[in-house]
Amino acid sequence: MRSYETFAQVYDAIMDDSLYDQWTDFSLRHIPKGKKALLELACGTGIQSLRFSEAGFEVTGLDLSAEMLALAQKRAQEAKADITFVEGNMLDLSALGQFDAVTCYSDSICYMADEVEVGDVFVQVAEHLNEGGIFIFDVHSTYQIDEVFPGYSYHENAEDFAFVWDSYPDEPPHSIVHELTFFVKDKDGRFTRFDEYHEERTYELLTYDILLEQAGFKQVAVYADFTDQAPDDTSKRWFFVAQK
Repeated sequence: MRSYETFAQVYDAIMDDSLYDQWTDFSLRHIPKGKKALLELACGTGIQSLRFSEAGFEVTGLDLSAEMLALAQKRAQEAKADITFVEGNMLDLSALGQFDAVTCYSDSICYMADEVEVGDVFVQVAEHLNEGGIFIFDVHSTYQIDEVFPGYSYHENAEDFAFVWDSYPDEPPHSIVHELTFFVKDKDGRFTRFDEYHEERTYELLTYDILLEQAGFKQVAVYADFTDQAPDDTSKRWFFVAQK
């Protein structure tokens, strides 16, 4: 799997801005008042980090992609927001301090290679959460991966880029492959093609519960699709709120 290298150039253009409002609202409902130091894992281009900063949190954003972080830094500077951005892997948070809350949105946990890595992320988060701290993340449901994504195709044409997204099942259980093709307009007016390949995998609810418990989380609640309702058989996105 390649990281969002080229994707960074068009990521903001293709993302639905309303999702950031929903992630912010969900977070504010589930992070207790008084929790200020917040770590956003897989922060991407910094839109969500800025929303958190505007909501009064002291934000640190971590991402693998230097290109995305450059966009995030520029966004924070333009907004005069004091946000710390760190290039790094959520599998190793040893360079970071302690936090009151950690978030990991946009199904970023699903990019871990297997459940061992998912468990390792949970352990890292637990080690960097203050006692009573909150960890919130979302993942694709098994329904979304098994029933919705296979055969999914999305095309978008804009003045400066064209984008094609096709998804098909992968070999491991509850896994999907996204093939992304970009045509990005150069300064000379020509378009350059880029191809990226993304693998995502999810697990049964019980698997996540067990891994969180093994990592040291005491209370775990699960919700569906940005609401405060429990998941059902056709929920597309699961939200976990875990307390250390």
